[in-house]
Amino acid sequence: MIERIDVSRRASKLIIAGDRIETSGLVANDCRAPIREQTRDVLDQLDRLLKKAGVGREGLLRVQIWLADMKDFGAMNEVYDAWVGDKNQPARACVGAQLADPGYLIEIQGWAKR
Repeated sequence: MIERIDVSRRASKLIIAGDRIETSGLVANDCRAPIREQTRDVLDQLDRLLKKAGVGREGLLRVQIWLADMKDFGAMNEVYDAWVGDKNQPARACVGAQLADPGYLIEIQGWAKR
């Protein structure tokens, strides 16, 4: 059985299939905010979706990060490192990419397991 949560015309923000959990790519609500604020916003969204799936950060298996400009790598990592903590770190990839709106500085997708 597949459960789709926060469904829009184009995508579901969260998919739960058995013990497997995947999010859509998450972007900041305020695309005028600087990278640190956008990163915090997106990680807060990820926390809320994980909670809806009944899992916390310890269940994260993988995090994919896209940055509009790799010059933001250090500032993003300051926020991410504080958020992820010092145990149960997921696998992670971070790449530079042109995002859907020029105001988006970061997009994050998460995979987790219950």
